[in-house]
Amino acid sequence: MGRHRKIDREALLDAAQDVLLREGAANLTIEAVAANAGISKASVLYDYKTKQALVRAMIERRLDTEWERVCDIKCSLESSPDAGIQSWIQASRRELSDEDRMLAMGMMVALAGEPDLKQLSHQFFERMLATTVDSATHPQGARLAMLAVEGLKLLDFLGVHKWPKDEFEEILRDIAWLAGQEPKATDPSNPSSSPSNEFPACAP
Repeated sequence: MGRHRKIDREALLDAAQDVLLREGAANLTIEAVAANAGISKASVLYDYKTKQALVRAMIERRLDTEWERVCDIKCSLESSPDAGIQSWIQASRRELSDEDRMLAMGMMVALAGEPDLKQLSHQFFERMLATTVDSATHPQGARLAMLAVEGLKLLDFLGVHKWPKDEFEEILRDIAWLAGQEPKATDPSNPSSSPSNEFPACAP
């Protein structure tokens, strides 16, 4: 029997990503990836024993790429406690393509049914918190800014709403301002210091 033709792992992950984009997460199989890469199923299994291992490698590569991009921006900023959150905000200026959105949706579907894969996102989020919030001058403001920018990105990834460029930039400037704020703490022993829970009635 002849030897199986192999391709490097990056090319294999590119082939898997192509299948995900064209055929969706439900049709991302070892067989489909092998066919798209022009190699045998055994050649794919040589590097990735299961579909879950293949998807994990795809997600890890995607997260690593995003992390490196943010780190490059951070290195370009002056060294300060707020460089982490400010670099994360600046990184959000990247224009998303239809391919970016489709890939994000496909990976979300793949993550939905795999608790082990969700751990990757959890670890990424924890690392993001540690470098963008915990070291910030105003951690509470940085945390709110991080949640705001992630919500903004999610709307774009899901295609729910696309802001005009000038308005998007204005929102990012507001989020950058928010990162430098320190929300006032409330005193549990003084009810008047807490925000009111009463809202005006809606007009009939």
